[in-house]
Amino acid sequence: MTAIAHVNAIGTAVPPHQVHDAFVGFVRASLSDPAHARLFDRMVTRAGIERRFSFIQPEVLPDGRITDRDRFYGLGHWPSTAARMARYERDAPVLALQAVRALSTDIAAEGVTHLVLASCTGFVAPGLDQVLVSQAGLDPAVERTVVGFMGCYAAVNALRSAHHIVRSEPEARVLVVNLELCTLHFQRTQDLEKLLSMLLFGDGAAAALVTAEPHGIALTDFRSAAIPGSGEAITWRIGDQGFDMHLDGQVPSFIANALRAERGRNDPGSIFRGLSPADYDLWAVHAGGRTILDAVDRALNLPADALHRSREVLRRFGNMSSATLMFVLAAMLEDRTQGGAATAGGNGIAMAFGPGLAAETFRFRLLPA
Repeated sequence: MTAIAHVNAIGTAVPPHQVHDAFVGFVRASLSDPAHARLFDRMVTRAGIERRFSFIQPEVLPDGRITDRDRFYGLGHWPSTAARMARYERDAPVLALQAVRALSTDIAAEGVTHLVLASCTGFVAPGLDQVLVSQAGLDPAVERTVVGFMGCYAAVNALRSAHHIVRSEPEARVLVVNLELCTLHFQRTQDLEKLLSMLLFGDGAAAALVTAEPHGIALTDFRSAAIPGSGEAITWRIGDQGFDMHLDGQVPSFIANALRAERGRNDPGSIFRGLSPADYDLWAVHAGGRTILDAVDRALNLPADALHRSREVLRRFGNMSSATLMFVLAAMLEDRTQGGAATAGGNGIAMAFGPGLAAETFRFRLLPA
């Protein structure tokens, strides 16, 4: 019998500094077009985000200008890509290790055989995977896989890799880490579309243990779906002053139309595998933004509270790229142990969206605590 991979537990971590308010204040003060400033204020109110976190500590100067304690985003030129990567090299291992310790106080004792690490917000060699093996005290012979620069849906790809490892090696114990420092890539610009994209993103990390042991979240199967005609809707390109994100305003419409088409197919080849959305009890949807969650809600006619965990993660942390979906799954596990609304044994479906434009999905079952 083929082994079934299970997400046994998930640990999460965010950096120490809350930056959402400071970012909003900085942008509001810097916009020279009053109409753009009014629109930005409306979008802040509607974003559904209250907090985002970073290693960059905001500071308000005596004259009211907003910067940060280290002047990383200074009053003159903003940092080069090289400077941003230096901060990634310094801060990413700290946050990754915090998430691992939230998963297990002694990860070395867990017998980890494989490490799958996903990140799209920084590059360094020796890699974050190698640094984490050393700092966490893992066996140096652990097999390492890096899922790089895939964006928000990399969480699904990382779990898919762990799923296949456990299915082929039932004794495997896979540590899956998603780490993103999105706030390293803020851009100084008057482009309102870019500013509204930056309004969404914060930093976070998640660590999960995936094994064949039957507790936690059972991973059933995985499926991808590309959305035709949307190749430039989400882009993430490396520039001279960090990584430059483009998030087209049509992304929610692309997603809604694609989900309606998948729902209408009603065959085994769709992401719903021939079932109706009503056949799924649990929904773990990447909290990419309020408009994206609204698009999923409307396209699938979901119950009013189906995406409440995703909306709560968005409210508390913003969009943390690949780490975000893992925070949603962690909330589901916690809800189950605290006697909440998560239905143990129920059928679940998870999905995340990213560059391509594509959807990465998997089905799962939430097991009793």
